[in-house]
Amino acid sequence: MKLTKIIAACFCFMLLLMNTQCDEDDGPVEFFCDQIVVVDNGFYESAETDTYTPVNAIMDGGCLTVLISASGCDGSTWSMVLVDSGAVAESSPEQRFLKLAFTNNEACLAVFSQERTFDVRPLQVEGSNEIILNIEGFPEPVTYSYSN
Repeated sequence: MKLTKIIAACFCFMLLLMNTQCDEDDGPVEFFCDQIVVVDNGFYESAETDTYTPVNAIMDGGCLTVLISASGCDGSTWSMVLVDSGAVAESSPEQRFLKLAFTNNEACLAVFSQERTFDVRPLQVEGSNEIILNIEGFPEPVTYSYSN
């Protein structure tokens, strides 16, 4: 009877150990952004934006995190779309020009902040591993480094 319990315990231990092993075919860790950048010159040129205050913009892998503040009731109805002009400035490193199309239909005087992340991998330039992102209204450009 004791031998049966020892064998059962060893079997459970082996199953637990096998369950914690890594698969060798695991790929790179995927990241998920809230939205993807839109590359469309027509949209860029015609996009209108309501008043907001840029707070911060930082890169994390292929995601650009943008933090803004604006007046509103609670910010739950805000809409934000990051739009790229499609133009690439031939500098070193290359530069792209973006605009945050922000819509705020809330008519309250309180001020709220909101953070959104945008997948900017479509902005990569072939043959380069770094690009400067100039976001209209933000005081400083953001450097996006990547590997091809």
